[in-house]
Amino acid sequence: MNEKTRTKLNILADSAKYDVSCSSSGNSRANSDKGIGTAVNCGICHSFTADGRCISLLKVLMTNHCIYDCAYCINRRSNDRPRATLTPQELVDITIGFYRRNYIEGLFLSSGVIKNPDYTMERMMLVAKKLRTEERYNGYIHLKAIPGASSELIHQAGLYADRMSVNIEIPSNPELKRLAPEKNHNDIYLPMEQIKTDILQSKEESRKHRNAPRFTPAGQSTQLIIGATPETDRQILSLATNLYQQQQLKRVYYSGYLPVNEYDNRLPALKAPPLIRENRLYQSDWLMRFYGFEANEIVSDEHPFLDLEVDPKLAYALRNYHLFPIDVNTADYYMILRVPGIGVQSAQRIVQARRFNRLSSHHLKKIGVVMKRAQYFISNNELPAAIHDIAPEKLKHQILTADMHKRKRMPDTQLKLFNFNQTPILLTQNAG
Repeated sequence: MNEKTRTKLNILADSAKYDVSCSSSGNSRANSDKGIGTAVNCGICHSFTADGRCISLLKVLMTNHCIYDCAYCINRRSNDRPRATLTPQELVDITIGFYRRNYIEGLFLSSGVIKNPDYTMERMMLVAKKLRTEERYNGYIHLKAIPGASSELIHQAGLYADRMSVNIEIPSNPELKRLAPEKNHNDIYLPMEQIKTDILQSKEESRKHRNAPRFTPAGQSTQLIIGATPETDRQILSLATNLYQQQQLKRVYYSGYLPVNEYDNRLPALKAPPLIRENRLYQSDWLMRFYGFEANEIVSDEHPFLDLEVDPKLAYALRNYHLFPIDVNTADYYMILRVPGIGVQSAQRIVQARRFNRLSSHHLKKIGVVMKRAQYFISNNELPAAIHDIAPEKLKHQILTADMHKRKRMPDTQLKLFNFNQTPILLTQNAG
């Protein structure tokens, strides 16, 4: 790699760090025809940035030139910053070179909008096409779909990419228009709807013809910026619910707003991104996707914002004191899932094990239940229904105090995994 290309790569890789909508591939592709690389569904996200964000390698922008002037974006056209553009062939050479050296397992390619959406989308599509057809690269490719680009270009890109994403960015259309007057939600939802339709058609064709071309087999995702605008967590989670149900998205990513353009008075005066709130949204998203929670159970008109002191599952239990304690030997599966300290696997094991014997606290510990939390919300022969002897506020303080003592006893390496500010995405997987 020559010095000019290296300089451009440094600029564009740094500019790409603000996009968090990348994750594991979710797709398997075996090597074929003596090509190079494979895509496996165990994923390519295996690196964490200093602020705890999970990233994929190689994650880069095609260009940080942009015709738009979005208030929240570091690459807005009015910013005076180093600009660079990589050609499709340069991106192909970098990707293959890094892969051969075992630096990366896949490519996450986004871009500013240069000239117009069609011009940008065509160049991004060419990168994926060259990798697949000329280099016979079978690894993971995630492409960003450009709102406003033609449906034909987006369709062609989806035939070469494993996953595509269309970033909504600002959760409500009025706020998006205020901060990015050249954008609107309709233009964003059009390619999202097209990708969903093309995925469904591709699946139908695959059922009829085994060798039919696959369109974006790992699905699509989006990103929401949190904290740049005054939307409540209820609005954000309701939007995420609609996206999962109507657009059939694989993931919605939540990115705490980074104050990169402090001079713009349309933006809030934040000193740091709201990482704890971001983490609570990820945990809530996890509850909706795997625990059967509805958005209106996690947040409501009376409580439109998530509690930043405790995780959303515990907050739900404390707000709905009248539903507890539950008898783990008789309660249904979905009610067991609502008990703090009980995860999906533990709930499944409880339902299976109680068919043969009544479960004691000893059994629950062996199953994997975190009794330090669950004991307040369950009952059996050993645990009396004593939850209402403790006021919700007092119980919350008691649990927070226990967590604080636990953090003090932890070695530094374990504390990083426990601390909400350090690793919001890791803790998303432990919402139980």
